[in-house]
Amino acid sequence: MTAPTQTTTPIDGAALLAEVEAFHRRFNVFPTEAAYVAVALWDAHAHLLDAFDSTPRLAFLSPEPGSGKSRALEIVETLVPQPMVAVNASAAALFRAVSASEGRPTILFDEIDTVFGPKAGDNEELRGFLNAGHRRTGVTYRCVGDGGNQTVQAFPSYTAVAVAGLGSLPDTILTRSVIIRMRRRARNEKVEPYRARIHEQEGHALRDRLATWAEQARDIVMGAWPDMPEGVTDRPADVWEPLLAIADAAGGDWPKRAREACVKLVKASQADDKGSLGIRLLTDLRDHVMVGIDRLPTIAIVDRLNALDDAPWADLQGKPLDSRRLSRMLHDYVTADNEPISSRNIRTSGGVLKGYYSADLHDAWQRYCPPPPAQPLQALQPLQPSSEAIPA
Repeated sequence: MTAPTQTTTPIDGAALLAEVEAFHRRFNVFPTEAAYVAVALWDAHAHLLDAFDSTPRLAFLSPEPGSGKSRALEIVETLVPQPMVAVNASAAALFRAVSASEGRPTILFDEIDTVFGPKAGDNEELRGFLNAGHRRTGVTYRCVGDGGNQTVQAFPSYTAVAVAGLGSLPDTILTRSVIIRMRRRARNEKVEPYRARIHEQEGHALRDRLATWAEQARDIVMGAWPDMPEGVTDRPADVWEPLLAIADAAGGDWPKRAREACVKLVKASQADDKGSLGIRLLTDLRDHVMVGIDRLPTIAIVDRLNALDDAPWADLQGKPLDSRRLSRMLHDYVTADNEPISSRNIRTSGGVLKGYYSADLHDAWQRYCPPPPAQPLQALQPLQPSSEAIPA
C-alpha cells in the first residue's frame, strides 16, 4: 500500500511577517516604523539568499553605547538561518566559514567599531570580504598549498551579514547597507526584558516557520523584479530589491509598507556619529547655552560655548569650535521627527540669521543627556569691585 503524500499547509506570509515584527517590538525600540519593517523583511530574506542577485547588509549604528544595538542583533540571531556570531573575527575565518560544507551562515558582527573604528586601522581584507559578499557572484581569492605548489582558489563570499557598532562604517559598506540609526531609549519607552532561555525558543519557532514559508514562496521570489519607489535607483535599488521582493511575495499591506520604509530609510542621514563629545555638546547646549531660550543664532551659540570654563570647545585639536563644526556635530543627531538637527532661519531686529531651535534639540536631550539639574543653571554674573579696602 502506498503511503499518503504529506503536504505542508500554506503559510500566510503577511501574517508571519507581522509576527516577526511583533517579536522585535517586544525587545527592541527602533527609531522609526520604517526600521521595524526593514528588519522583519531582512530576517525573512536571509532564508532566500539563493533567489537574489545581492544581499543588503543590515547595520545597527549609534553615536553612544546603550542604544540597543546588541539586543537588536541578538533578536535577529534567533530568526535567521545558521547564525554565526562574530566579534573581531578575521576575514580568513569568515570566508572559510561561508564556503564550508556545513552550509552558508548568517554572519552577525557585533562591536564592528573595533574593526573599522578610528583606532582599529584600515582592515582592508575584511572590508573587501564584506563588499564582495554583497553580490551572489562575489568571491575572495586566496593562495592555497605549500611552498611552490600554491594555487589560487576562489572562495565564495556571498552571505547575509548584520553588524552593530558605535559610530559609522566605511562608505563602501554603508552604501550596501540598510542602516538603522539606533537611539538610546527615552524614559517613557519600555521593552520586555529578554531572557534567552525563554524567548530564544519563541524566536526559533518563528525562524522555522520563516524557513517553511521561504520554500513555499521561492518560485514567486525567484527572478522577481519588484517595482522601485520613484527616485530609488542604482545602489539603493540593489540594496532594497530583495526586501521588496519578499514584501510582494508576502502580500497584505507589506508591499505598501515596504516601499514607504524604503523611501524613508534611503533618504535618512548617513552621517558619522561623534560619540561622547556629541553628548557633551548636547548637554552644554541644554544646561548652559539655551537655558530658558527657545531659539538662538549660531554665532551666539558658538560664542557662549567657547566661553564656557572647563569645556573643550575653545580648544578642539588646537582650534575653537566654529559654526561649521557645530553644524556637523548636531547633524548626526535627529529631531523627534527623525530629521537631522540643522540650523533654521531666525528673525531678529537686525535681520534674518541662521540658528537653532530648542524644539529641534529636545528629543536628543531626552535620549542622550543625563537628567537636567534640579534647578535651572543661571548665567554667571560679572564680578563687582569690592568696596572694602584690600589689606596691604
